[in-house]
Amino acid sequence: MSIHIFSRPAFHFAASLILWLGAGGPKLGAQAPAPGAGSSAFLPGLSLLRNSETRSISAENPTGEKGGGAKAVPVAPSAATQLGTGWKVRPFIDLQRRQTATLADIDGPGVIQHIWMTVSEKAYRDCILRVYWDGETSPSIESPLGDFFANAHAMRYPVNSLMINVNPSGGFNSYWPMPFRKKARITIENQSPEDIGGFFYQINYALEAVPGEAAYFHASWRRSMGTREKPEHVILDGVEGRGHYVGTFIGWEQLSNGWWGEGEVKFYLDGDGQFPTICTTGTEDYFGGAWAFGDTPYSAPFLGYPLFRKESAQIPKHALYRWHVPDPVRFKKDIRVTIQTLGWWPNGKFQPLTDDLSSVAYWYQTEPHRPFPAMPPREARFPR
Repeated sequence: MSIHIFSRPAFHFAASLILWLGAGGPKLGAQAPAPGAGSSAFLPGLSLLRNSETRSISAENPTGEKGGGAKAVPVAPSAATQLGTGWKVRPFIDLQRRQTATLADIDGPGVIQHIWMTVSEKAYRDCILRVYWDGETSPSIESPLGDFFANAHAMRYPVNSLMINVNPSGGFNSYWPMPFRKKARITIENQSPEDIGGFFYQINYALEAVPGEAAYFHASWRRSMGTREKPEHVILDGVEGRGHYVGTFIGWEQLSNGWWGEGEVKFYLDGDGQFPTICTTGTEDYFGGAWAFGDTPYSAPFLGYPLFRKESAQIPKHALYRWHVPDPVRFKKDIRVTIQTLGWWPNGKFQPLTDDLSSVAYWYQTEPHRPFPAMPPREARFPR
Protein backbone atom coordinates (compact mmCIF):
# COMPACT_ATOMS: atom_id res chain seq x y z
CA MET A 1 0.00 0.00 0.00
CA SER A 2 1.26 3.46 -0.87
CA ILE A 3 -0.61 6.61 0.14
CA HIS A 4 1.20 9.90 -0.23
CA ILE A 5 -0.62 12.99 1.05
CA PHE A 6 0.93 16.38 1.53
CA SER A 7 0.65 17.45 5.17
CA ARG A 8 3.19 20.27 5.68
CA PRO A 9 1.94 23.35 7.60
CA ALA A 10 0.76 26.25 5.42
CA PHE A 11 3.40 28.67 4.23
CA HIS A 12 3.71 32.07 5.94
CA PHE A 13 3.97 33.47 2.40
CA ALA A 14 0.51 32.17 1.51
CA ALA A 15 -0.96 33.46 4.74
CA SER A 16 0.45 36.92 4.08
CA LEU A 17 -0.94 36.99 0.57
CA ILE A 18 -4.35 35.97 1.89
CA LEU A 19 -4.25 38.93 4.28
CA TRP A 20 -3.29 41.14 1.35
CA LEU A 21 -6.25 39.97 -0.71
CA GLY A 22 -8.55 40.25 2.28
CA ALA A 23 -7.52 43.87 2.64
CA GLY A 24 -8.66 44.48 -0.91
CA GLY A 25 -5.34 44.03 -2.70
CA PRO A 26 -4.19 46.73 -5.06
CA LYS A 27 -6.91 49.17 -6.14
CA LEU A 28 -7.37 49.75 -9.85
CA GLY A 29 -5.79 53.02 -10.84
CA ALA A 30 -4.47 53.66 -7.34
CA GLN A 31 -0.92 53.74 -6.04
CA ALA A 32 0.10 51.61 -3.08
CA PRO A 33 0.70 53.62 0.11
CA ALA A 34 4.31 54.56 0.63
CA PRO A 35 6.20 52.60 3.30
CA GLY A 36 5.88 54.36 6.61
CA ALA A 37 2.31 55.43 5.89
CA GLY A 38 0.82 52.66 8.03
CA SER A 39 1.37 49.87 5.52
CA SER A 40 4.06 47.71 4.00
CA ALA A 41 5.08 47.06 0.43
CA PHE A 42 3.93 43.45 0.81
CA LEU A 43 0.54 44.24 2.39
CA PRO A 44 -0.59 47.48 0.73
CA GLY A 45 -3.88 48.80 2.01
CA LEU A 46 -4.21 46.56 5.06
CA SER A 47 -4.14 49.46 7.51
CA LEU A 48 -6.37 51.79 5.47
CA LEU A 49 -9.92 52.60 6.59
CA ARG A 50 -12.61 51.73 4.04
CA ASN A 51 -16.27 52.53 3.47
CA SER A 52 -17.29 48.91 3.99
CA GLU A 53 -19.47 46.85 6.33
CA THR A 54 -18.39 43.36 7.41
CA ARG A 55 -21.04 40.67 7.62
CA SER A 56 -21.05 36.89 8.09
CA ILE A 57 -23.64 34.18 7.46
CA SER A 58 -23.73 30.88 9.34
CA ALA A 59 -26.31 28.57 10.83
CA GLU A 60 -26.21 30.87 13.88
CA ASN A 61 -27.02 33.94 11.74
CA PRO A 62 -28.67 32.65 8.52
CA THR A 63 -29.35 36.14 7.11
CA GLY A 64 -26.11 37.85 8.14
CA GLU A 65 -28.07 40.80 9.50
CA LYS A 66 -26.49 43.17 11.99
CA GLY A 67 -27.09 41.91 15.52
CA GLY A 68 -28.74 38.78 14.10
CA GLY A 69 -26.47 36.08 15.47
CA ALA A 70 -26.99 33.51 18.24
CA LYS A 71 -30.74 34.10 18.57
CA ALA A 72 -31.90 30.47 18.38
CA VAL A 73 -33.80 29.15 21.40
CA PRO A 74 -32.57 25.72 22.59
CA VAL A 75 -35.01 22.84 22.86
CA ALA A 76 -34.34 19.28 23.97
CA PRO A 77 -32.12 17.42 23.22
CA SER A 78 -29.89 20.46 22.47
CA ALA A 79 -26.63 20.60 24.46
CA ALA A 80 -27.46 24.26 25.17
CA THR A 81 -30.72 23.72 27.08
CA GLN A 82 -29.09 24.39 30.47
CA LEU A 83 -27.32 27.54 29.26
CA GLY A 84 -30.05 29.01 27.06
CA THR A 85 -30.07 31.33 24.08
CA GLY A 86 -26.67 32.57 22.92
CA TRP A 87 -24.72 29.41 23.80
CA LYS A 88 -24.05 27.51 20.56
CA VAL A 89 -27.66 26.55 19.97
CA ARG A 90 -27.62 26.18 16.16
CA PRO A 91 -24.05 25.73 14.88
CA PHE A 92 -24.99 23.53 11.90
CA ILE A 93 -27.84 22.38 9.67
CA ASP A 94 -28.84 19.00 8.31
CA LEU A 95 -29.03 18.52 4.55
CA GLN A 96 -32.30 16.80 3.75
CA ARG A 97 -32.23 14.07 1.12
CA ARG A 98 -32.93 15.22 -2.42
CA GLN A 99 -33.50 18.78 -1.21
CA THR A 100 -31.78 22.12 -1.86
CA ALA A 101 -30.85 24.39 1.03
CA THR A 102 -30.21 28.12 0.56
CA LEU A 103 -27.11 29.03 2.52
CA ALA A 104 -26.97 32.74 1.66
CA ASP A 105 -29.21 35.31 -0.03
CA ILE A 106 -27.39 38.64 0.11
CA ASP A 107 -28.35 42.03 -1.29
CA GLY A 108 -25.44 43.88 -2.87
CA PRO A 109 -23.23 45.49 -3.73
CA GLY A 110 -20.51 43.55 -2.01
CA VAL A 111 -17.83 40.88 -2.21
CA ILE A 112 -17.64 37.41 -0.67
CA GLN A 113 -14.19 37.17 0.91
CA HIS A 114 -14.03 33.78 2.62
CA ILE A 115 -16.13 30.61 2.65
CA TRP A 116 -15.62 27.87 5.25
CA MET A 117 -17.54 24.58 5.27
CA THR A 118 -17.21 21.13 6.77
CA VAL A 119 -19.26 17.95 6.52
CA SER A 120 -18.67 14.21 6.24
CA GLU A 121 -17.02 12.78 3.12
CA LYS A 122 -20.28 11.25 1.92
CA ALA A 123 -21.37 14.76 0.90
CA TYR A 124 -18.31 15.48 -1.22
CA ARG A 125 -19.72 14.11 -4.50
CA ASP A 126 -23.39 13.75 -3.52
CA CYS A 127 -23.91 17.44 -2.73
CA ILE A 128 -23.77 20.17 -5.39
CA LEU A 129 -22.62 23.69 -4.52
CA ARG A 130 -24.16 26.45 -6.66
CA VAL A 131 -23.77 30.24 -6.64
CA TYR A 132 -25.91 32.73 -8.55
CA TRP A 133 -25.05 36.40 -9.15
CA ASP A 134 -27.44 39.33 -9.51
CA GLY A 135 -30.66 37.36 -9.87
CA GLU A 136 -29.50 35.04 -12.66
CA THR A 137 -31.28 31.71 -13.15
CA SER A 138 -28.21 29.83 -14.40
CA PRO A 139 -25.50 29.32 -11.75
CA SER A 140 -22.07 30.87 -12.16
CA ILE A 141 -20.59 28.25 -9.82
CA GLU A 142 -21.68 24.62 -10.05
CA SER A 143 -19.58 21.79 -8.67
CA PRO A 144 -19.70 18.83 -6.33
CA LEU A 145 -18.82 20.19 -2.92
CA GLY A 146 -15.51 18.41 -2.41
CA ASP A 147 -14.16 19.08 -5.89
CA PHE A 148 -14.75 22.84 -5.59
CA PHE A 149 -12.44 22.75 -2.56
CA ALA A 150 -9.82 20.64 -4.42
CA ASN A 151 -10.82 17.37 -2.73
CA ALA A 152 -11.56 14.85 -5.49
CA HIS A 153 -12.73 11.21 -5.47
CA ALA A 154 -14.98 11.85 -2.42
CA MET A 155 -11.76 11.75 -0.39
CA ARG A 156 -10.47 14.02 2.36
CA TYR A 157 -6.86 15.22 2.26
CA PRO A 158 -5.08 18.48 3.16
CA VAL A 159 -4.50 21.30 0.69
CA ASN A 160 -2.27 24.24 1.70
CA SER A 161 -2.61 26.81 -1.06
CA LEU A 162 -3.33 30.48 -1.44
CA MET A 163 -6.90 30.29 -2.71
CA ILE A 164 -8.06 26.94 -1.26
CA ASN A 165 -7.15 25.44 2.11
CA VAL A 166 -8.35 22.08 3.37
CA ASN A 167 -7.26 21.72 6.97
CA PRO A 168 -7.60 18.91 9.55
CA SER A 169 -10.09 17.36 9.62
CA GLY A 170 -11.97 18.36 6.51
CA GLY A 171 -12.14 22.11 7.02
CA PHE A 172 -12.87 23.56 3.55
CA ASN A 173 -11.74 27.16 2.95
CA SER A 174 -12.07 29.32 -0.17
CA TYR A 175 -10.40 32.71 -0.46
CA TRP A 176 -11.49 33.46 -4.04
CA PRO A 177 -12.81 37.05 -4.06
CA MET A 178 -16.38 36.99 -5.40
CA PRO A 179 -17.84 40.45 -6.14
CA PHE A 180 -21.53 41.01 -6.85
CA ARG A 181 -23.57 44.10 -7.55
CA LYS A 182 -27.22 43.30 -6.84
CA LYS A 183 -27.48 39.92 -5.17
CA ALA A 184 -25.55 36.77 -4.25
CA ARG A 185 -27.35 33.48 -3.67
CA ILE A 186 -25.56 30.32 -2.52
CA THR A 187 -27.26 26.92 -2.38
CA ILE A 188 -26.31 23.32 -1.71
CA GLU A 189 -28.30 20.38 -3.05
CA ASN A 190 -28.16 16.96 -1.41
CA GLN A 191 -28.79 14.51 -4.25
CA SER A 192 -28.28 11.39 -2.13
CA PRO A 193 -31.18 9.20 -0.93
CA GLU A 194 -30.17 9.85 2.69
CA ASP A 195 -30.13 12.88 4.95
CA ILE A 196 -26.64 14.22 5.69
CA GLY A 197 -26.29 15.64 9.15
CA GLY A 198 -23.82 18.09 10.61
CA PHE A 199 -23.22 20.58 7.78
CA PHE A 200 -21.32 23.57 9.19
CA TYR A 201 -20.67 26.74 7.18
CA GLN A 202 -19.51 30.35 7.49
CA ILE A 203 -19.66 32.88 4.64
CA ASN A 204 -17.79 36.14 5.29
CA TYR A 205 -18.47 39.12 3.06
CA ALA A 206 -18.21 42.89 2.83
CA LEU A 207 -21.00 45.23 1.77
CA GLU A 208 -19.24 47.84 -0.32
CA ALA A 209 -19.09 49.42 -3.76
CA VAL A 210 -17.88 47.19 -6.57
CA PRO A 211 -15.65 48.75 -9.27
CA GLY A 212 -17.05 48.79 -12.77
CA GLU A 213 -14.07 46.77 -14.00
CA ALA A 214 -14.76 43.88 -11.57
CA ALA A 215 -15.79 40.64 -13.26
CA TYR A 216 -17.83 37.81 -11.76
CA PHE A 217 -16.33 34.60 -10.38
CA HIS A 218 -17.24 31.31 -12.11
CA ALA A 219 -16.43 27.64 -11.53
CA SER A 220 -17.58 24.59 -13.47
CA TRP A 221 -17.05 20.84 -12.92
CA ARG A 222 -16.64 18.24 -15.67
CA ARG A 223 -15.81 14.55 -15.92
CA SER A 224 -14.78 12.41 -18.86
CA MET A 225 -12.76 9.38 -19.92
CA GLY A 226 -10.16 9.54 -22.65
CA THR A 227 -10.36 7.29 -25.69
CA ARG A 228 -7.67 5.68 -27.81
CA GLU A 229 -8.82 7.87 -30.68
CA LYS A 230 -8.89 11.12 -28.69
CA PRO A 231 -7.14 10.97 -25.32
CA GLU A 232 -8.26 14.42 -24.19
CA HIS A 233 -10.29 15.92 -21.36
CA VAL A 234 -12.05 19.26 -21.81
CA ILE A 235 -11.54 21.42 -18.73
CA LEU A 236 -13.50 24.41 -20.04
CA ASP A 237 -15.40 25.25 -23.20
CA GLY A 238 -18.38 27.29 -24.34
CA VAL A 239 -17.35 30.50 -22.57
CA GLU A 240 -18.32 33.73 -24.29
CA GLY A 241 -17.42 37.20 -23.07
CA ARG A 242 -14.42 38.99 -21.65
CA GLY A 243 -12.53 37.69 -18.66
CA HIS A 244 -9.54 35.83 -17.27
CA TYR A 245 -8.93 32.21 -16.35
CA VAL A 246 -7.57 31.81 -12.81
CA GLY A 247 -7.47 28.16 -11.81
CA THR A 248 -7.46 24.46 -12.65
CA PHE A 249 -8.16 21.52 -10.37
CA ILE A 250 -8.05 17.92 -11.60
CA GLY A 251 -8.90 14.62 -9.97
CA TRP A 252 -7.19 11.84 -11.94
CA GLU A 253 -8.12 8.15 -11.70
CA GLN A 254 -5.43 6.12 -13.43
CA LEU A 255 -6.56 3.09 -15.46
CA SER A 256 -3.21 2.12 -17.01
CA ASN A 257 0.15 1.06 -15.63
CA GLY A 258 3.16 3.34 -15.61
CA TRP A 259 3.50 7.07 -16.04
CA TRP A 260 0.30 8.91 -16.94
CA GLY A 261 1.27 12.58 -17.27
CA GLU A 262 2.87 13.16 -20.69
CA GLY A 263 -0.15 15.11 -21.95
CA GLU A 264 -0.10 18.86 -22.57
CA VAL A 265 -2.51 21.51 -21.27
CA LYS A 266 -3.71 23.81 -24.05
CA PHE A 267 -5.45 27.21 -23.98
CA TYR A 268 -7.41 28.22 -27.09
CA LEU A 269 -8.10 31.95 -26.94
CA ASP A 270 -10.32 34.36 -28.86
CA GLY A 271 -11.15 32.33 -31.92
CA ASP A 272 -8.19 29.93 -32.00
CA GLY A 273 -8.88 27.02 -34.34
CA GLN A 274 -6.84 23.84 -34.54
CA PHE A 275 -3.83 25.26 -32.70
CA PRO A 276 -3.79 26.90 -29.25
CA THR A 277 -2.16 30.16 -28.23
CA ILE A 278 -0.77 28.62 -25.02
CA CYS A 279 0.62 25.08 -25.01
CA THR A 280 2.42 23.54 -22.05
CA THR A 281 5.02 20.76 -22.22
CA GLY A 282 3.54 18.08 -19.95
CA THR A 283 1.10 17.49 -17.13
CA GLU A 284 3.58 17.71 -14.25
CA ASP A 285 5.18 20.76 -15.91
CA TYR A 286 1.88 22.68 -15.93
CA PHE A 287 1.32 21.90 -12.24
CA GLY A 288 4.80 23.13 -11.36
CA GLY A 289 6.57 19.79 -10.90
CA ALA A 290 9.05 17.90 -13.06
CA TRP A 291 10.12 14.39 -14.04
CA ALA A 292 6.94 12.54 -13.06
CA PHE A 293 6.80 14.35 -9.69
CA GLY A 294 9.18 11.74 -8.28
CA ASP A 295 6.01 10.21 -6.79
CA THR A 296 6.22 13.01 -4.22
CA PRO A 297 3.14 15.09 -3.37
CA TYR A 298 3.40 18.78 -2.52
CA SER A 299 1.12 21.73 -1.83
CA ALA A 300 2.35 25.27 -2.54
CA PRO A 301 0.63 28.67 -2.68
CA PHE A 302 -0.19 28.58 -6.41
CA LEU A 303 0.19 24.94 -7.50
CA GLY A 304 0.30 21.47 -6.07
CA TYR A 305 0.01 17.70 -6.27
CA PRO A 306 -1.56 17.09 -2.86
CA LEU A 307 -2.71 13.50 -3.42
CA PHE A 308 -1.03 10.37 -4.75
CA ARG A 309 -2.77 7.23 -3.57
CA LYS A 310 -1.83 3.72 -4.68
CA GLU A 311 -3.23 0.80 -2.69
CA SER A 312 -3.27 -2.93 -3.32
CA ALA A 313 -6.18 -4.02 -5.56
CA GLN A 314 -7.18 -0.39 -6.21
CA ILE A 315 -6.43 1.98 -9.05
CA PRO A 316 -4.02 4.88 -8.41
CA LYS A 317 -5.66 8.23 -7.68
CA HIS A 318 -4.16 11.68 -8.03
CA ALA A 319 -5.17 15.31 -7.41
CA LEU A 320 -3.55 18.42 -8.89
CA TYR A 321 -4.18 22.18 -8.83
CA ARG A 322 -2.81 25.36 -10.33
CA TRP A 323 -4.01 28.87 -9.45
CA HIS A 324 -3.24 31.48 -12.10
CA VAL A 325 -3.27 34.30 -9.55
CA PRO A 326 0.02 35.96 -10.58
CA ASP A 327 -0.49 34.93 -14.24
CA PRO A 328 -4.21 34.99 -15.17
CA VAL A 329 -4.99 33.92 -18.73
CA ARG A 330 -6.83 36.85 -20.31
CA PHE A 331 -9.43 36.45 -23.05
CA LYS A 332 -11.57 38.98 -24.91
CA LYS A 333 -14.18 36.79 -26.62
CA ASP A 334 -13.86 33.12 -25.71
CA ILE A 335 -11.66 30.45 -24.15
CA ARG A 336 -11.28 26.67 -24.35
CA VAL A 337 -8.97 24.66 -22.07
CA THR A 338 -8.02 21.00 -22.56
CA ILE A 339 -5.57 18.42 -21.22
CA GLN A 340 -4.25 15.36 -23.01
CA THR A 341 -3.98 11.94 -21.32
CA LEU A 342 -0.78 10.30 -22.54
CA GLY A 343 1.52 7.59 -21.23
CA TRP A 344 4.13 5.35 -22.84
CA TRP A 345 4.09 2.15 -24.88
CA PRO A 346 7.02 -0.27 -24.38
CA ASN A 347 8.37 0.77 -27.80
CA GLY A 348 8.95 4.34 -26.61
CA LYS A 349 5.88 5.81 -28.33
CA PHE A 350 3.10 7.75 -26.63
CA GLN A 351 0.20 5.62 -25.39
CA PRO A 352 -3.28 7.22 -25.60
CA LEU A 353 -4.76 6.67 -22.13
CA THR A 354 -8.38 6.01 -21.19
CA ASP A 355 -8.05 7.47 -17.70
CA ASP A 356 -10.99 8.92 -15.77
CA LEU A 357 -10.60 12.67 -15.19
CA SER A 358 -12.73 15.15 -13.30
CA SER A 359 -11.93 18.86 -13.16
CA VAL A 360 -12.99 22.25 -11.91
CA ALA A 361 -12.20 25.34 -13.98
CA TYR A 362 -12.14 28.71 -12.17
CA TRP A 363 -12.42 32.01 -14.02
CA TYR A 364 -13.77 35.57 -13.93
CA GLN A 365 -15.88 36.98 -16.74
CA THR A 366 -18.51 39.52 -17.63
CA GLU A 367 -22.16 38.55 -17.33
CA PRO A 368 -24.34 37.16 -18.76
CA HIS A 369 -22.59 33.82 -19.17
CA ARG A 370 -23.59 30.83 -21.24
CA PRO A 371 -25.24 28.04 -19.20
CA PHE A 372 -22.91 25.22 -18.21
CA PRO A 373 -23.31 21.65 -19.47
CA ALA A 374 -25.86 19.71 -17.42
CA MET A 375 -24.46 18.34 -14.16
CA PRO A 376 -24.12 14.55 -14.51
CA PRO A 377 -26.46 12.54 -12.27
CA ARG A 378 -25.26 11.23 -8.92
CA GLU A 379 -24.38 7.78 -10.27
CA ALA A 380 -22.17 9.33 -12.96
CA ARG A 381 -20.19 11.17 -10.27
CA PHE A 382 -19.32 8.12 -8.18
CA PRO A 383 -15.57 7.70 -7.68
CA ARG A 384 -14.08 4.39 -8.72
